[in-house]
Amino acid sequence: MQQTRRLTEGAIVSGIFIVMLFLALFVPFLISILLWFMPLPFIIYTARYGIKSALVMGTVTLFLSFVVGGLVGLPNALLAGAGGILAGELIRRKKDAFLVLAGSSLAYISVLLLIYAASLLILNIDPLAALQDIMRQSTEQAESMLGALGQETAQNLEMWNEMIDQIGYLGPVLIVATAVSYAVISQWIAYAVLKRLRMDFEAFPPFREWNFPRAVLWYYLIVSVIFIIGVEEGSALYMVTWNLFPLLEVVMALQGFTVIFYFAYAKAWPKAVPVILLISGLFLPFVLLLARILGIIDLGFQLKKRLESYTK
Repeated sequence: MQQTRRLTEGAIVSGIFIVMLFLALFVPFLISILLWFMPLPFIIYTARYGIKSALVMGTVTLFLSFVVGGLVGLPNALLAGAGGILAGELIRRKKDAFLVLAGSSLAYISVLLLIYAASLLILNIDPLAALQDIMRQSTEQAESMLGALGQETAQNLEMWNEMIDQIGYLGPVLIVATAVSYAVISQWIAYAVLKRLRMDFEAFPPFREWNFPRAVLWYYLIVSVIFIIGVEEGSALYMVTWNLFPLLEVVMALQGFTVIFYFAYAKAWPKAVPVILLISGLFLPFVLLLARILGIIDLGFQLKKRLESYTK
């Protein structure tokens, strides 16, 4: 009875994923929505039945994905399946939410690296170079439009062209950022669904209680000094610095926003206030700079603990 139920649910889960994949491939505007939900069937099934059953279901789903979507469908299934199965197994074992996040992020990073390597070795296509070509073509079109309007283009587009040139060095940070973002969003979606299904899991603590290791501050300071001093372009240290610096800046900003959320909670501000500040940080550089400064102070001097005694 249990085996029959397991096989039936496995077939249903596999079918749900194939439908999502089909819609994402053949109805392009849906991919931006469905992409985040694709790991969900794997997470729920694995959390319920364990990794052995999930691997069987995942193998069948990979085959069906190849039949439905060919070489385009296979990477999507592999990405969602690898991270979803690992996250589901960690959830089943009642692991901490951050451990689930770390595990699924590593799975996504591994698959993205595999896809990148396959693109280079099998298809002879460098995704980063292709991205640069697309951005350069868009820049040339924008330059032509600005020129037709009689505006100076060289100065306006200089920084943009420099950014395009740097993309070739930013492969690692782009892969890590993509994988972690995918893991965070898909995990939050999964937790919302698991809660509705009344399945046990270790939820994330409130954002205001998040704390990165204090050692991250020293990494940030060292990398910042190297970044300011400058190193030879193309060297190994140059690539390491250019990839670590933006990641560490994001970490500092997130740590700073935890301070803002903590202070808003202690002062009983409306919940919308810190959320608006967090969203505005995506568009207003001075808000992001303020958050980064708060993050540095918090990691260096335990600002939230000092606020705790101040707000009592």
